[in-house]
This record gives sequence, C-alpha cells and structure tokens, in this order.
Amino acid sequence: MTPPPTTDPTLPAVSDAELLRLDHQVCFSLHAASRAFGGVYRDALRDLGLTYPQYLAMLVLWEHGPQPVKAIGEQLRLDSGTLSPLLKRLEAAGLVRRERSAEDERSVTVRLTEAGEEMRERALPVPRRILAATGLSVEEVLGLQGLLARLTGALDEAQG
Repeated sequence: MTPPPTTDPTLPAVSDAELLRLDHQVCFSLHAASRAFGGVYRDALRDLGLTYPQYLAMLVLWEHGPQPVKAIGEQLRLDSGTLSPLLKRLEAAGLVRRERSAEDERSVTVRLTEAGEEMRERALPVPRRILAATGLSVEEVLGLQGLLARLTGALDEAQG
C-alpha cells in the first residue's frame, strides 16, 4: 500500500515514496551538474595549468587584490585544511606569494605575483567558454545564480 502524500504545503502533492526517487532529488541534479561543470572547466583551464579550485582562488585575488587566507576561505567556502595545500601549489607554481603579518603571526596574506597578474589576461576567455558550454542565455544563467543563492541561504539557515 502506498502511503498518503506528505501534507507539507510546500511539497508537491505526491507520495513520500514518489519523492524518494533519484530523479526527484535536487541534490542529485546539482551533483550531476557539478560533475558536468568539472569536465568543462578541466578542459577550459588546461592551458592555464589550473584546477577549478585554484581558478576560484585566483578569481578572488584578481577581483579583490591581496587577501588574508581566512577571507579567501570564507569567500570560497573552503576550510583551511583544503585551502592551505591549494595555496601552496599556487605558490609553488609562482602565481601567488604568502606573507605572514608582522602584527599577527597567525595571519597570512596572499598576493598575486607578476606571473599571477599576467595570467588574468589568459583567463579572460574562460567565462565565455563556460557560458557557451551551458547552452543557456546570460539571463538564464543570472536567474539560475539567483535561485542557487536563495537555495544556499535557505540550506545554511536550516543547518542553524
């Protein structure tokens, strides 16, 4: 016997068993899209020699200039255990420099090197290449980003 539909008015009028299907899981749709994006970004970033997380860190530095490691982590939603090795690899590649604060030994600021600054020009085509791969219009992408920001905010709030 199929259980009655969930009475939560925000959910569609379908049974809980129906909601349990894989193709009804928003998280799975996001996971599949993320994996597809990963492949497209891997191709787009190959010539730059960057991974997707490294590219995101470079975007923060290109946009905001020198940043404390903590601020980069907050913007990228990465913990220090993930971010520190990523920044070490960027430093080993000669793209960034990490400097300890004279005032606070615990604080490390990351700044672009000349090579890191120059890479920005080579990275300029990446966003258009990614946009083209999505098959979406700019308006659709902006709408999707708005929905995803709302979703992220709601999920963050749900976690307390």
